[in-house]
Amino acid sequence: MNFSERLKSEREKKRWSQAELAEKIHVSRQSVSKWETGKNYPNIEVIIDLSDLFGITIDELLRSDRVLTEKVIQDSKQLAYPKWKLLFDSVFLLGVFLLVSKIIIIGSNYFFGTNILLEGLPNVVVNFAPLVLMVIGGIGSDQLKDKYLE
Repeated sequence: MNFSERLKSEREKKRWSQAELAEKIHVSRQSVSKWETGKNYPNIEVIIDLSDLFGITIDELLRSDRVLTEKVIQDSKQLAYPKWKLLFDSVFLLGVFLLVSKIIIIGSNYFFGTNILLEGLPNVVVNFAPLVLMVIGGIGSDQLKDKYLE
């Protein structure tokens, strides 16, 4: 028995209409109808609510339906992905900002005769920090793409 059949069966055991079930889990009747016909699937939060409501395990709802299981796995990957991607993208952009700032300072000193110095910081930091940040951010973002968006 796949998810849609199981959902309809459990709902009918309780003698609830699609509208009554929808009201209990705070979704539209149309959503319940689409789940029961296999046209769409609920997200993991709704699956948990259905499990609690019907007194059955999440495993009983998911295991019989390979497509729904894959959707839940993909949804969980998508939830984790943006947080880490934002971190690595921010590190990369910080590196770009520092590199552009350094180029502007050097250009300003050369073309406009300003005397903006990057003293107080070791040359290694001034010269290589932007590059290191860009490499770390780029590699981290690429690794996430490979891990989460298969």
